[in-house]
Amino acid sequence: MSEERIIAAEEKEDDKNLDLTLRPKQLKEYVGQEKIKANLNIFMQAAKKRKEPIEHVLLHGSPGLGKTTLAHVIAHEMKSSIRITSGPAIERAGDLAAIITNLSDGDILFIDEIHRLQRTVEEVLYPAMEEFVIDMVVGKGPSAQTIRLDLPHFTLIGATTRVSSVSSPLRDRFGAVFHLDYYADEDIEKIIKRAATILKVGIDQRASKEIARRARKTPRVANRLLKRVRDYAQVKADGRITAELAHSALEMLDIDIKGLDAVDRKILEVMIDRYQGGPVGVNSIAASAGQEIATIEDVYEPFLLQIGFLARTPRGRVVTDKAYEHLGLTKSQNKLV
Repeated sequence: MSEERIIAAEEKEDDKNLDLTLRPKQLKEYVGQEKIKANLNIFMQAAKKRKEPIEHVLLHGSPGLGKTTLAHVIAHEMKSSIRITSGPAIERAGDLAAIITNLSDGDILFIDEIHRLQRTVEEVLYPAMEEFVIDMVVGKGPSAQTIRLDLPHFTLIGATTRVSSVSSPLRDRFGAVFHLDYYADEDIEKIIKRAATILKVGIDQRASKEIARRARKTPRVANRLLKRVRDYAQVKADGRITAELAHSALEMLDIDIKGLDAVDRKILEVMIDRYQGGPVGVNSIAASAGQEIATIEDVYEPFLLQIGFLARTPRGRVVTDKAYEHLGLTKSQNKLV
């Protein structure tokens, strides 16, 4: 179900061309994540003065926050080529060896979903990251031999939505680890205005604010909503996005002022209606809302926790006062009508 949601933070096929169009190339064009940018700037400037590749970088955070974009920005700033792959795509150690041995000095290897690397692949990656060598086994049985190959001095940039699932030996080999947080509404507004300029879409100040507050503090969602609102404005008006048009388009998409859709609200409503607001276990929530447990934990819950509508307790999840207020309820009612 998550792949059908317009506000899903995971990348969709339709996002790829849009991301390429809107992706910033320089650090100064990258909106938000100011502390990370400041640290990266020093990190890269120092490496340039030493005429060395930067150390390996691990980026972690929720989907859609700009980890892939930041990897491309680093590559552009370092004037390096970037090779892109993902953890699930590297099935065997030989796959990784084929990729790394084709890199040149200073190149960047970007591995998305790095937490999904096979353990046998990880073990090949350790000496590659530390000593820039790779050990290959040639032959089978008693005649098998280990050959050590020298590698170019490359930089590995790993991205993950689950940093806790990255093994400690792998995590410890990264020279810099950065956590991308959700964006402030003001930064999302800047992203929307920048995207509208690139897409040559007229948009007023109130309209960009209207879209920003429903974009779940996530750039990918903001760009996707802008695209949908643009389509609505072109059909219903002259193509320029006003606050009224943005409001009408987003209401049609059933996205409320906090960025919640029907499923988000259903989860909260189920918890209030059937479990008096909690505490309630995720198994019960999933069964009552008609969703899988992993979907609740990975897709819906993170944002509800982030905006303070859910709280985790030792006994289970609890609906907060902020959520009651948003739904127009009081705890004394504790029942939907």
